[in-house]
Amino acid sequence: MTNAYDEYMRQVTQPMRTELESAGFTQLTTADSVHEFMAETKGTALVVINSVCGCAAGLARPAAREAVADVKPDQLVTVFAGQDPEATAAMRGYFDEVPPSSPSMAVLKDGQLAYFIPRDQIEGHPMEQIRDHLSDVLKQVCAE
Repeated sequence: MTNAYDEYMRQVTQPMRTELESAGFTQLTTADSVHEFMAETKGTALVVINSVCGCAAGLARPAAREAVADVKPDQLVTVFAGQDPEATAAMRGYFDEVPPSSPSMAVLKDGQLAYFIPRDQIEGHPMEQIRDHLSDVLKQVCAE
């Protein structure tokens, strides 16, 4: 049986999920899907840890969408903090050297953390600055 809160949150967050999916991101919604992705990933990947907060809506998601239009890593994936807790915890476990934050972005090279942009480098910064920062990181990591 689905409770009313869970159903409401699914409806509220669907546009937030679709925003990244429409830019080519794959949703990882379970711990198993995260582990499978990490076991098989080669090359470069951008992981967006999505969130319902305003800085995700107005800054992180738009910056990620625009940055990957300029420089596209081999894989684009996202987990949704607060909505898919097992998937989010599993993904964070692969870069546990950085404190958890959401929204945030991780750039991976052959499954290893190459760069991390935490919430404090997103919240309060202009979207264009975040986009350019991510774009510069992607250019560097993807060129290696």
